[in-house]
Amino acid sequence: MAEGEWVTYRRMPHRPVEVMHAHFERHAYHLHSHETYSFGLTEFGAQGFDCRGASRVSAAGMVMAFNPDEPHDGHAATDVGFTYSIVHLGTELITDVLSDQSGRPTGLPLFTDPVLPDPLLSSAVRRLYATLIGPGTELAADEALAATVAAMVRRGARRPLVSSAAVVRGGAVTDIARRVRATLADRYLDPLSMDDLAAVAGCSRFAMYRAFRACYGMAPSEYQRILRLRAARRLIAAGRPIAAAATEAGFADQAHLIRWFRRCYGITPGVYANAA
Repeated sequence: MAEGEWVTYRRMPHRPVEVMHAHFERHAYHLHSHETYSFGLTEFGAQGFDCRGASRVSAAGMVMAFNPDEPHDGHAATDVGFTYSIVHLGTELITDVLSDQSGRPTGLPLFTDPVLPDPLLSSAVRRLYATLIGPGTELAADEALAATVAAMVRRGARRPLVSSAAVVRGGAVTDIARRVRATLADRYLDPLSMDDLAAVAGCSRFAMYRAFRACYGMAPSEYQRILRLRAARRLIAAGRPIAAAATEAGFADQAHLIRWFRRCYGITPGVYANAA
């Protein structure tokens, strides 16, 4: 980590919730996505990122909202870098928070703009982060989660989320992309080739590649790496040694896992292992 940069990371016990607080100046996130909803607050400076085919900037006081599986990168947009906090929330928690009075799910939200310049939401995310890292009770944390999710959905989203992809295209292109995605999910540990995926998709290699990028915002190989990173996170959270998690998640070695973990998540596997 470059001089002047810092990061803290915590995983919440008994909840699919992870929180991060960081300051970066030279670190640049590689294109990646999360399987969670992610709500971030830029506290100082400004960060730039590409998302949904456009360049975005989140300046101090702005909130970022990423849907599950939404590809994005990130870097400092000013010479002084940026400080931000971000909360990752599992979709099952969002479903629980948004269920109706009888407990029936009402559908997941879709955040249509990844940058929300809304002071009310800035305050909500700030309070949520403070509650999650503070010495408060589990009840207070759950109440803050419910209040923040409700505010985010009410002011920044539409419902329901019809697909976990950030951009969904119709017809044959979508069918091709979904078949490839399902194969990657089932076989992310395998050394798949373009020919393998084209056979599943029932089209040429490059038609398969174009369809997948159009629907999911990244190449199949990048998505496979994201799936391996997610597997490594689960293994590390469960207590597996980092070297073993690297091997079991499909990485060539521990160094390979560390390099991509840092590029995509801004922290090392060791920091993540100690975040509980």
